[in-house]
Amino acid sequence: MECSVVLPLQGAGVVGTRPRGGGPVQAFWRADRRRRRLASAVAPAKCSKMYVPGFGEGSPERKAATNLQHFFNYVAVRVVLSQLESYNREAYYELKEFVSRTSLNDAEIFCKKLIRESPRLKGLAMRILEVRSAYVKSDFEWDNLKKLSFKMVDDANTKLMRDYVLEVSHIED
Repeated sequence: MECSVVLPLQGAGVVGTRPRGGGPVQAFWRADRRRRRLASAVAPAKCSKMYVPGFGEGSPERKAATNLQHFFNYVAVRVVLSQLESYNREAYYELKEFVSRTSLNDAEIFCKKLIRESPRLKGLAMRILEVRSAYVKSDFEWDNLKKLSFKMVDDANTKLMRDYVLEVSHIED
């Protein structure tokens, strides 16, 4: 989630309200313009999120989501290949040959090429898209991903710090 907060500036008041009482109209419009100018200024965000530079196209979460999409496409291709292997060997070999000459690194490019390759592969591409969507929505264990990610980062950090301490302190195991 993006962390951009617009805070009202002190003394800006509510834009567009008309003062009660019989004040001069011209003074009201000048004050109203000043309020609009002040209200349009963005106060610095008070946010507990860490700023991560180098993600001009989006956030680190967006980059991770893109990588997950490519991974889900890979999973869907593997599922469809496995299904085809048992009941349609000809389609299995055709898809397997296509996968061998086309990179799975970019899910969208892979699917575009697959759709345009042949009528049979177009049907298999639709099947891959269905499997990918079903896997993401019902089979992928998001909570498990979060737990594993935390554990893997903590374990890796602990191991690196332990190895460094052992290296600099010259302590034997």
